[in-house]
Amino acid sequence: MENSFPIIDMANLNGEERGIAMKVLQDACENWGFFEILNHGISTEMMDEVERLTKDHYEQCRKKRFLEFASKTLEDSTKGTDTSNLDWESTFFLRHLPVSNISEVPDLDEHYRSVMKQFALELEKLAERLLDLLCENLGLEKGYLKEAFCGSKGPTFGTKVSSYPPCPRPDLVKGLRAHTDAGGIILLFQDDRVSGLQLLKDREWVDVPPTRHAIVVNIGDQLEVITNGKYKSVEHRVVAQPDGNRMSIASFYNPGSDAVIFPAPALVEKAAQDKKEVCLVVVNLFYVLVYDAKKERKPKELAYFYLFPYYLFPSFNMFLDCKENILW
Repeated sequence: MENSFPIIDMANLNGEERGIAMKVLQDACENWGFFEILNHGISTEMMDEVERLTKDHYEQCRKKRFLEFASKTLEDSTKGTDTSNLDWESTFFLRHLPVSNISEVPDLDEHYRSVMKQFALELEKLAERLLDLLCENLGLEKGYLKEAFCGSKGPTFGTKVSSYPPCPRPDLVKGLRAHTDAGGIILLFQDDRVSGLQLLKDREWVDVPPTRHAIVVNIGDQLEVITNGKYKSVEHRVVAQPDGNRMSIASFYNPGSDAVIFPAPALVEKAAQDKKEVCLVVVNLFYVLVYDAKKERKPKELAYFYLFPYYLFPSFNMFLDCKENILW
């Protein structure tokens, strides 16, 4: 796979390139924890309307309050006050499942409420479609992940609507501190003109490219547990920007409040079988290297001999300490 941020055109899932798209999806879940999807089924007209209404709402209802907070934050930071636990963002939350609170959130006009309710329904369908694609790649029965999220009350689903206004001192404060998401699968509609979202990969911060009408998807902690660690929940953050007001609408499709989360038994069994096969390789190499004295020892074989047992059993270092006596 290329070492570039994974982007999946979901239109390819219905054609000859389905196999390639599924491999990109698998690699993204295993090695990135993030990916972007295009042609996901949510109309561009709806996304444009959501963006327009969200930005208008910030300007009309939230900007003044945020500027008051921002002024105090910057003043405190210049006086030596620790601002490392503050985020440069203005947010509000919408709950969709199991019971919606959209009608109760203050300062939203009726049209905005209606559009966000419809947008949430589209995102819910998309999240469940993605979960079934993950099931397919994992070799799980279709619907397994959705069922694992349900508990007795069904999954929880909500949206965090955020604005990240321009920050005159991005060296003093974070847009959003580094974290992983605790839940299941997260769908993000982000600004395509103002960047800032980064993920941690191979100990380096990597930009998540802002792409118009794309949905950014990331794996949460609970989904990592269910997949027995095969799919990764990775650390990410938002970097405050000196220019531009970044919009972020993150929707969290999470396990229900009483759902019991545990690794899928089929994936635990597969991991155990994979480890068993590696153990057999180690045993065979041990026989070749120690007992078959007539065969020339190749450096590559010796490397496997040393590394496999240590990888499988950390306590195997006691054995490695006496390897000179055994091999030579």
